Amino acid sequence: MPAGEFRVLAINPGSTSTKIAVFANESPELVRNLNHSDAEMDSFRGRPILDQLEFRQSRIELELSDAGFPLERLQAVVGRGGLMRPLASGTYRVNEPMLQDLRSTRYGEHASNLGAYLAQAIARKAGAEAFIVDPVSVDEFSESARISGSALVGRQCLSHALNTKAMARRYAREQQRPYAELRLIVAHLGSGISVSAHENGQMIDVNVAGQEGAFAMDRSGGLQIQKVIRLCFSGQYSEPQLWNILNREGGVFSYLGTKDLREVERRIAAGDTQAALIFDAMVYQTAKDIGAMATVLNGRVDAVLLTGGMAYSQKLVQQLCAAIQWIAPVTVYPGEDELQALAEGALRVLRHEEQALELQDEAQS
Repeated sequence: MPAGEFRVLAINPGSTSTKIAVFANESPELVRNLNHSDAEMDSFRGRPILDQLEFRQSRIELELSDAGFPLERLQAVVGRGGLMRPLASGTYRVNEPMLQDLRSTRYGEHASNLGAYLAQAIARKAGAEAFIVDPVSVDEFSESARISGSALVGRQCLSHALNTKAMARRYAREQQRPYAELRLIVAHLGSGISVSAHENGQMIDVNVAGQEGAFAMDRSGGLQIQKVIRLCFSGQYSEPQLWNILNREGGVFSYLGTKDLREVERRIAAGDTQAALIFDAMVYQTAKDIGAMATVLNGRVDAVLLTGGMAYSQKLVQQLCAAIQWIAPVTVYPGEDELQALAEGALRVLRHEEQALELQDEAQS
C-alpha cells in the first residue's frame, strides 16, 4: 500500500439491506448493496435488531471474500451510528459504553444500531480500528432550541446528521473556507425532511423529521396537537397502528397513495390537480422551514444547501429555489452518499486531522 494510503470499509445497515464499500482513501474500490430477502428478514421478525448481527456479518465477509478482498488490508471499519444518547458531532471509536447504549435500546431500536457492532466484529478480525461517524443523535442545540413549550416534553435532536454534516463540510471545501466560519442552512430532502441551521461548525437547530416541520413522502411532519390527541384517544387505533399511520403512511402517501415522487410528477403532468396541490404544499412547508432557520441565523446566511434523494427532482428544486433564493445562494447536492461520509470521517482520524471521540460510562459523563 502506498505511503499515506488508507483502506476503509464503510457499512450502512438498513431495514432490508446492508450497503458496504471499501475505500482507498476517498476513492471507492468496491461498492455493494446486499439485499436481504423477505424470507431472511421474516426469520428475525419480533426479535431484537442485534439478533441480526451474525447473519449480516457473514454476508459482508462472504461478499468481500468473493471479491478477493482480504480483511487484513483494512486500516479501519466504520459503521453507521445508531440511536444513542445525545452526542457532539465527530468520529467515535467503538467501545463498550457505546455498545451498551445500543444494546439497551433505551433510545430506540433501528437497523443502524447494528453499525457499531458490525464495525467492531469485522475490525477485530482485520486487526483494524472500529468507528462510527455523526450518528442520528448528534445534538448541538443551542439552549433556547431545547425548549419545546411544555416542561413535560423536551426537544430531542434526531436528524440526518451524517449526510447533513458531510454536505456542509463539502461545501466548505469547495469554497476553500473553514466549515466553522460559515453560516449555513442545510435541507435534507429524503423520506423525511430535516432543515438545520449551522453556525461555528455546529448544527444549532433542526426540525426532527417526521415529528416537526414539513411533511414528506411518507412522514406526516408537524401536526396540530389537539387533533392528534383526539386520534390517540378515539379508540380506533392502537399506539403501533397510529405510529405507522403517521410515520410510514403519512405525508404524500396519505393523500395520494404513493411514495414515489416520480409518480407524483407524472400525475401532475397528466393534469392531476390533487397531486399538484400536495406537491406544492410539501414545497411550501419546506420553504417555510428554511425561512425559519434563516431567522435562527439572524438573516445572515452564506448558503442554503439542498440534499437528499428528492433533490434529484428538477421540478421540486426549481420550485423551492423560487421561494428561498432571496435568503442566500442555493447549492444542490442530490442524493445522500452516506458510505462516502462514513469513510471520510474515519480518514480524518487516521490522518490525525481530528481526534477520535470516545463515549464514557454514563455515570462518569
